[in-house]
Amino acid sequence: MTRHFEDRSGTIRFAIAVHGTRGDIEPAVAVARELQRRGHEVRMAVPPNLVRFAESAGLCSVNSYGPDSQRQLEAEVFHDWFKLRNPVKVLRQAREYLADGWADMSATLTGLAAGADVILSGTTYQELAANVAEAQGVPLAALHYFPVRANNHILPIRLPPRLVDTLWSFAEWSHWRLLRPAYDDQRRALGLPHSGIRAARHIVESGALEIQAYDKVFFPGLEAEWGGKRPLVGTMTLQFATEFDDSVNSWIAAGDRPLYFGFGSMPVDRPAETVAMITDACRDLGERALICSGVLPLEGTVPTQDVMIVPSVNHADVLPRCRAIVHHGGAGTTAASMRSGVPTLVLWIGADQPVWATQIKRLGVGTSRRLATTTRDTLRHDLRTVLESGCAARAREVADQMTPPSRSLTTTVALLEGLAGTRA
Repeated sequence: MTRHFEDRSGTIRFAIAVHGTRGDIEPAVAVARELQRRGHEVRMAVPPNLVRFAESAGLCSVNSYGPDSQRQLEAEVFHDWFKLRNPVKVLRQAREYLADGWADMSATLTGLAAGADVILSGTTYQELAANVAEAQGVPLAALHYFPVRANNHILPIRLPPRLVDTLWSFAEWSHWRLLRPAYDDQRRALGLPHSGIRAARHIVESGALEIQAYDKVFFPGLEAEWGGKRPLVGTMTLQFATEFDDSVNSWIAAGDRPLYFGFGSMPVDRPAETVAMITDACRDLGERALICSGVLPLEGTVPTQDVMIVPSVNHADVLPRCRAIVHHGGAGTTAASMRSGVPTLVLWIGADQPVWATQIKRLGVGTSRRLATTTRDTLRHDLRTVLESGCAARAREVADQMTPPSRSLTTTVALLEGLAGTRA
């Protein structure tokens, strides 16, 4: 049940609605917890499968928001998009995927934001939050986990600025066309006038505060390219301990430093075969393997001297104690691996992960490959590459350039408090 804000003089009231996987939710939960610690009033909404996770951070009010995000990841249009052949089917599934739960999410956020001073959204469904913010006359902020606005930093080649703007305009327009039926229905339901411009442009022109929750080291010069309008603050994390920490620590201490493997919330085809491939490649190299299964159905595996499988680990504690880190290339995991000072191999699956894989290679701290094309032989080759002394030395250098999560959090909270002040 959605609860409205109380009238408490001097308290800033924040409505935070973020959708996505744990990697999308955790930075927002860290922000919400810090705002609450400072005495502000926070109402939060997250996907139903992550409500318990948000509540475990000590938040006083957490609502369910939209569809189950893990179920979305397992949808055909996300997981097997490259296998679809009928373009009509592709477009229909993409539209259904983007609009799933839109009306219910709008109703949830509308109730959540009643009396709010600031609405904070994430990268996905920002268009939905922008409409609610406009209807209620409340400033909007959003956490972006990779560069989604026009820029020259994530393209394979540098292009003239005019061509970059044209390319981005087309991409934003195409995305808007897919979500437009739900977008227009929402605006009518909220009593807002019809918008004749694409949703992304509408957000930018409204003056929304778009906080870039990733580190400057990945995209040097990007903040200047945007004229300082979108501050790059770095990543934020809760750095929670897990129930497996003691057993993991004991296992690591019992032998040589292991190689870490983890794929977060990503669905992996044939997970048992993937684990066998990892085990065989590590055996070939004489390395130990610590495998974080995440959402994969691998529970109940008995650890050996050479291989341990656990559902989760504390990245801040475990990753610096490994020789190399192999992961899917999610924004949060990439930042954690970079902070650890350990070389990285990204085996990407989809979404924004190729962007981070490219930056890992550019910085010289590791290499990358698509997981679907990875074999025992390629994995062995890639692991040899990242285990070279030069790669390890470069990883330590770059780690010193990363923004501490505590500083990222302090900067973000100050920006949000300042945004609330503009409404006074």
